[in-house]
Amino acid sequence: MRLSPNARFRKAVAVLLLVAGAQLPGPGALARAAAPVPVPGELSRYDVGAVYSAGVSSGGYMATQLHVAYSGTFSGSAVFASGPYGCAQGDLNRALGACMDTAQDLRPDALERTARDWSAEGLTDPVSQLAGDPVYVFSGSGDATVKQPVADALADFYGRFGARVRYDRSTAAGHAWISPLGPNSCTVTQSPWVNNCGFDAEHDLLGHLLGSVAAPGGTPRGSLVRFDQNPYAPGGSARRVSMDEKGFLYVPESCAGGAKCRLVVALHGCKQGYSYQGFGSRFMDTAYLDEYADTNDLLVLYPQAVATTTLDNPNGCWNWWGYLGDAAYARHGGDQIETIMAMVRTLGGGTPTGPPGPNSVTLASTDSQDGYVKASADGSGAVVGTLEGAYGLAVGRGSDGRFNRALLSFDTSRIPAGKEIVRAYVTVTRAGGAGDPWSSPPGNVMAVDVRRGCFGGCAVEAGDWAAEATAAEAARMTSFASGDGTSTDLSAAGLAAIDRSGMTQVRLRFRQAQTSAAYVFLAPAARATLTVEYR
Repeated sequence: MRLSPNARFRKAVAVLLLVAGAQLPGPGALARAAAPVPVPGELSRYDVGAVYSAGVSSGGYMATQLHVAYSGTFSGSAVFASGPYGCAQGDLNRALGACMDTAQDLRPDALERTARDWSAEGLTDPVSQLAGDPVYVFSGSGDATVKQPVADALADFYGRFGARVRYDRSTAAGHAWISPLGPNSCTVTQSPWVNNCGFDAEHDLLGHLLGSVAAPGGTPRGSLVRFDQNPYAPGGSARRVSMDEKGFLYVPESCAGGAKCRLVVALHGCKQGYSYQGFGSRFMDTAYLDEYADTNDLLVLYPQAVATTTLDNPNGCWNWWGYLGDAAYARHGGDQIETIMAMVRTLGGGTPTGPPGPNSVTLASTDSQDGYVKASADGSGAVVGTLEGAYGLAVGRGSDGRFNRALLSFDTSRIPAGKEIVRAYVTVTRAGGAGDPWSSPPGNVMAVDVRRGCFGGCAVEAGDWAAEATAAEAARMTSFASGDGTSTDLSAAGLAAIDRSGMTQVRLRFRQAQTSAAYVFLAPAARATLTVEYR
């Protein structure tokens, strides 16, 4: 019987990557004494020395996409039950026939050629940066969802670019993440898709990625922070790109205390997202990463995908075949990739250093048009601040009880004509302050508003305090106690607000009124910059 296109699509999404079923206990599974309870919070900057990706199934495909697309940020990757980069080529039928099953030719030469072409065109970071990167690949012979020859092709793909591949294909494991905490026996494929195969796969993968690894701790001692994913998504809407409104970050005590840490971006598979039919934190609780995080100074970021209400992605998979019309899903500009990268940069990973490259420009603010405005919490009585020359640009509640907002002006006509802006962010330097305005009230946010042209006249004036922004809260500036602070990437609306023909102004303000004096001074004299990346 020949299925109609709609029927084929419904059948496809019904089987994509993970199939629900009953749980079976795994033999000899470790018992986790207690899982950390998620606490609400925000992403903030840490001392991040290196970034790695890891994932299972659709999360494995996304982990590889992140590593290849941003090889300048990611130093390696670990993948369970997944296939080669670019495998689906934007085609759902190919995703099913070649990248899960073996009914179609994988065409490894074509996948390599595409990766090299995208790299040459600047659509990904240079593939030359993959050489020497550690890559861990796991596939079980019992995996009938993503069959072992598909994982073989992933190992082969990385080998073509000189990566150091460790490939474990020695067990009869089913389709799952492998962990000593897995509640399932090794060979099954069923919820929650975390299997115990009698060995510590996390020791193997982390040891390969990091070079060496200390023994895991017992009960996790760090914090599992539940944060809002919306500000990192294009247009400020995570749901629009099939991501959940909430994501999670595991923070060991050492990282919270300022130690240099490494970051692992851990990506669940289909039907394993926190919000998927009550699945909750089971992937995070059993992945056996937090235990190693405590003893190895690792931050673990758990981004969350979510099911769509349409047939595009009903199982909450990560985008590895181009659903929702995202043609850039596997390269720079892909909705989910850029959302995760915004999180990574906020945490301190992948922030550009040194002079701008050939595809970016860093614009210093126009000092004569910078300044700050103060007013009552309701905006009444606004006046231009007068302490810029002595202290800097004030943001937050001053000792006089008024609330300060800073204005920065950038000549964005210097962005090369005919180029598409793909990323922009603001960097400022702290010159002083008092208290912690990000903690008053707790969870306060410094918002970055963007105005095409100027809020009023381009010289700072009282009306700038409440003037309408073209893109309100287009980015956020996380807490920084000294030195430079870098915003999250501007949202799609923020990028669209950049005036290619003249001036663009940025306003820094706190979302909530501080309950007592708490403010920062930002260094004047063109110490603020707007970095714009383009293609």
